[in-house]
Parts: sequence; structure tokens; C-alpha cells
Amino acid sequence: MIEGQEGVTWSQWMALAETCERTGLEGLFRSDHYRSVDDGPALGSLDAWTTLAGLAERTERIRLGTMVSPATFRHPSVLASAANTVDHISGGRAELGLGAGWFEREHTAFGFPFASLGERMEVFEEQAEIIIGQWTSESFSFAGRHYRLDDCEALPKPVQRPHPPMIIGGSAKRRTVAVAARLAQEYNVVSATPADCRAARQRLDEACERHGRDPATLVLSVMATVLVGADKADLAQRGRRMVAAGMDDGDHSTWIHGTVAQAAEQLHELADAGVERMMLQHLMHDDLETVELLGAELAPAVA
Repeated sequence: MIEGQEGVTWSQWMALAETCERTGLEGLFRSDHYRSVDDGPALGSLDAWTTLAGLAERTERIRLGTMVSPATFRHPSVLASAANTVDHISGGRAELGLGAGWFEREHTAFGFPFASLGERMEVFEEQAEIIIGQWTSESFSFAGRHYRLDDCEALPKPVQRPHPPMIIGGSAKRRTVAVAARLAQEYNVVSATPADCRAARQRLDEACERHGRDPATLVLSVMATVLVGADKADLAQRGRRMVAAGMDDGDHSTWIHGTVAQAAEQLHELADAGVERMMLQHLMHDDLETVELLGAELAPAVA
């Protein structure tokens, strides 16, 4: 998982995708932002879904998606169409991560409305329902507080059936968990401990049961920053580079951090807590050696 708003160029995206595909990683996901989320010099960001469309044409195997697309950035019909287009270009490898939006300064800079949290949650909930409805219904109508659709025939339908996976991002609170239980295929929490994951899994299970859904059909995933080395010396060298780049404040409590063997042990602990999928947040996007290490050594160690 790459933070695309931190100045990732198109040539770097192509190199990342090629490395993920060649080394056996399951997919390449990216954030959906228009500017850097860190203080400091302004860094550029290529558009998330346009980037994924380009990568879809240049890859054959890896899955491609966002972690996550803020509902505040696009009309749901636009977002549904963008993800569906990537699904068609890729031959059925697109996934849509959806969230409510949080970075107020970015919204102000680019002119996106930034309402109260309660209203943003309403928008997010309506968008999730509209997107799934457009993907799965021959003709879809919707009347909510924020959107209205009348007899919408959204064609073509996605390659994946019944539709591309929807991933809901959140902290396992009531409203996002309820949306996931009704509509999503995956729920993602960020920087979570095994104890956090057990609690999130329990909330998801309870929500699924309330909605008459088998909890086993809703995947729990975690996004965590990764710093892994082939051995202790390699780990220390990579760590020094991250510190020099201002990306490591020394708190690794929720990171996947250590040698390959240590990282594998941490991943097994998360799996025991109910986690079925890991999004490894790789902050040094120009470091392809780490991507190779993750695909060639860490992934097989936890397969």
C-alpha cells in the first residue's frame, strides 16, 4: 500500500506494479489524496483512479484498489464508474476502498466541501448503497438526504460478479461496521494491535448477525506501516533511511517491524486475532528492494 500523495511519479508507479507482480504480492493499493498529509514541502499526487486505470492495462495478475477513496471527493456515480472502468481494463481485478473523508486542510485547499462528521458519515453511507446498487441493479433508484437517482441504468456492469469488492475503512465504530455488514466484503482498520483486531472482529461478527449475514463472508484486514530487513544489519540500514526521511518517530508498536522472521511472527499474531489480509504501508516508495523482500520472502513465510 503506497501513499500516492507523497510525490510518487508515474515511472515509480510502473516500477512498483512490476515488482509487486513479479515477486508474488497479491496486489498494489494506493491512498486517495490530492496533497501530502504531512507538514513540510508540498508534494504532488497523480489522481488515484486514473493511476489505477493505467496500471490495470500494464499488469496481468495483481489486484488494484484504493485505501481509501473519501466519499467527499466524488459523486457516487462518478466513483462507481471509475472503479468499474478499472475493473474492465484489468479484467476483473479492481477493489474499492471507501471512507468518509478526514483531512480538512486538503478539502479546503481543493474546494471540496467538508461538513460535520455526522453529515460526512451520512454521505458515506448513501454512497456505499448507491455504488453497490448501480453495480448490481438493472435499473436503480435512490432517494436520500444527499443524493437522488431515478431509474439509473449504469452500464456496463462490472466484470467481477456480483461486483468488485468494497472495502470499508474505519476504526470499527458502530456506523461504519453497520455499513460493512450490509454492503461490504472487507473491513479495514489502521495501525491495530492484536487486541484491537479481536475487538473489531467481535463487533463485525455481531453486526453481521444482526443483519442475517454469515460473519465469515466479511473479511477483517489491517493496514500497518512496514519496516522489514533481510537481517538485523539490513533492518538497521533501512531504519536509518526512514529516520533521515522523517518517516520514523521510533514508535513501532503497531508496525510490522523487524527481520523477515520477526515480521512473520507479528503477522501470525494478527492472523490469530482474526485478521485475514494485510495491507503493508510502504512509505519509501522508491525502495523496490523492500517490495522484493516482502514478495519473495515475507509473503511465503506466512502463506
